[in-house]
Amino acid sequence: AEAARAEAAASTPQAPPLDDGDRARLLHGEHHDPHGLLGAHPVPVGVLFRALRPYAREVTVVAEGVTAELNDDGDGLFSGVLPLAQVPPYTLRVRYGSAPGEDVVEVRDPYAFLPALGELDLHLIGEGRHEQLWTALGSRVMEHGGVTGTRFAVWAPNARGVRVAGTFNHWDGTALPMRSLGSSGVWELFVPDVGEGDAYKYDICTPEGHHSQRADPMARQTEVPPATASVVTVSRHEWRDEQWLAHRTDRPVHAAPFSVYEVHLASWRPGLTYRQLAEQLPAYVKELGFTHVELMPIAEHPFGGSWGYQVTGFYAPTSRMGSPDDFKFLVDALHRAGIGVVVDWVPAHFPKDDWALAHFDGRPLYEPGDSRKAEHPDWGTLTFDYGRTEVRNFLVANAVYWCEEFHIDGLRVDAVASMLYLDYSREDGQWAPNEHGGRENLDAVRFLQEMNATVYRRCPGVVTIAEESTAWDGVTRATHHVGPGGFGGLGFGLKWNMGWMHDSLEYMAKEPVHRKYHHNDMTFSMVYAYSENYVLPISHDEVVHGKRSLVSKMPGDWWQQRADHRAYLGFMWAHPGKQLLFMGQEFAQGAEWSESHGPDWWLVDPAYPAADDHRGVRELVARLNAVYRETPALWERDTEPEGFSWVEGGAAEDNVFAFLRFSRSGEPLLAVSNFSPVVREGYRLGVPDGHAGWTEVLNTDEARFGGSDVRTKDVLEAEPVAAQGRALSVCPTLPPLSTVWFRPV
Repeated sequence: AEAARAEAAASTPQAPPLDDGDRARLLHGEHHDPHGLLGAHPVPVGVLFRALRPYAREVTVVAEGVTAELNDDGDGLFSGVLPLAQVPPYTLRVRYGSAPGEDVVEVRDPYAFLPALGELDLHLIGEGRHEQLWTALGSRVMEHGGVTGTRFAVWAPNARGVRVAGTFNHWDGTALPMRSLGSSGVWELFVPDVGEGDAYKYDICTPEGHHSQRADPMARQTEVPPATASVVTVSRHEWRDEQWLAHRTDRPVHAAPFSVYEVHLASWRPGLTYRQLAEQLPAYVKELGFTHVELMPIAEHPFGGSWGYQVTGFYAPTSRMGSPDDFKFLVDALHRAGIGVVVDWVPAHFPKDDWALAHFDGRPLYEPGDSRKAEHPDWGTLTFDYGRTEVRNFLVANAVYWCEEFHIDGLRVDAVASMLYLDYSREDGQWAPNEHGGRENLDAVRFLQEMNATVYRRCPGVVTIAEESTAWDGVTRATHHVGPGGFGGLGFGLKWNMGWMHDSLEYMAKEPVHRKYHHNDMTFSMVYAYSENYVLPISHDEVVHGKRSLVSKMPGDWWQQRADHRAYLGFMWAHPGKQLLFMGQEFAQGAEWSESHGPDWWLVDPAYPAADDHRGVRELVARLNAVYRETPALWERDTEPEGFSWVEGGAAEDNVFAFLRFSRSGEPLLAVSNFSPVVREGYRLGVPDGHAGWTEVLNTDEARFGGSDVRTKDVLEAEPVAAQGRALSVCPTLPPLSTVWFRPV
């Protein structure tokens, strides 16, 4: 044996040459089975070793008791046959320097390993039912065959070949072709010694033979934009939010307090990292009393000006503010402060960047092949092919991923309407009807139903929220309940009430003297208030692009604008539905939001002369949230008609609205809004029987909020005087441009 090893070390027999076709395909990155050509393989006279190491001067096989230099076959190929009975554990000693011993590295051979992806994973991928797809595809550091390295796996069924290029091979993927795992369309390669922090892309050979380097669609971390590579990552975060998760299912969201502060993280406090945000954001939101934050899209996106709505890295939190573990740290901190986390999720479209998803493997893959379905006319982007099994799986698993891996409590799904309608923003001739001749995108309907059903099954306590701007029937109806339109419900938990937002802001923008002509704008929402489970959104979309900030929409002088702003918030918090307010509006920022500098925090700096004007509004928001959370009448029956009753809905001449909210036990709250700049003394309002007195619990006109301090400080005694169809009534004084809440004593 010793003599055989010595002979092998001295002279390595020549291996049979590669077939010309195999050689050409291997060198050009077009071979579906590089493991069949490279690595170590038993042959009748021993073991054949073949390595592809471009730019190497010398490649030597090193095994126990054997050191044998391989023959140089040209073009970076090295081979030889060693007289061994079986394939031994081995490494490759590769010399790149011109002199012996110069620039020598010893590496494990990637082609010595069996596939690191199991048959069950491939079966589930093929079925479109791999609900934890991120554990199978993408890059994953693991131990395989007793060796630590990174498994790369990517779905590219149309590719002729796929290679891995990265920092570990100077971005030249020639030496790392991946193997095709058959009809699954998945390509896989385990690369020893590649690990956390290494950047990479896939070098894809298209059906036409062209090469392009693509970011990993399943990457869980990316380089900081404008760099575009994917990054191998390992999570080490230890969660400390057990108490939060244990109580997340205590009460269904539609029957719970749900008051949301919408945040664009990158501009909330520009320059802060996730971990620095974790020191400031939870404390601020807790002080204001919001139950949740909603984060504008966190998934990686190349252009900051898109605000995150043009996603290229669906599985990677943006690296602009830190690592995935840093983002987990922020979520953890919010949970430990008692604050839920909703993230904007964007499955409606993706950008056309040539290093990302568009024509990923040289053919339409994530997008439909029919341009009438693929092109998104409004945003110059591409839509997803919701009818393709693997694409639907990619998106459903992505929704689950954010909830399971990052403990996210809710997904606000962007631009749902654009997904539901085949003719969305398209003219005649630019769209094709569905199989029934209709305009509904049936594939998108099925996708949304599957996504919602899967998230609710796997992630108890999580809520999905639709930004859906049409009258589609059953957005928040259960998927198994078929509605009048013949469709099952989409299965969302909540839906943004875009109609309420539009109508109420139209009303508020009018001078008080003209509001009587638009009175129904404020009452119309009650016609459909219980058709869905609603959120009332004053979002980022309403304070950009010339729409002006919330306070700047209001007419009149600065005092009147602030008064209207406060009165509107009081009306909004009392109206059936959950609340959402975009950052900066909590302190009446006068300027529109800009992602480049965020909220105008200097307005609440005590050194600013008018700081009290803005701090007063912020104090009101905190008070609204405090009273709201402690008053079940304001949230317990948001989706039930029995939880609401008009007291005065027709006082158009007075610009007054009054209504009652009821808890499940019947406890009422009376909300009264006076959208006129005049004090209304002794304004008689009917109240329910059984309550002798009523007391003011919130008044947006209080001096501490910046108002004129017209108050009802004494208990209002219910009098046996009929009003608005009720036997008892009270006569409060209504402050100018205000909302006042009363509850029984």
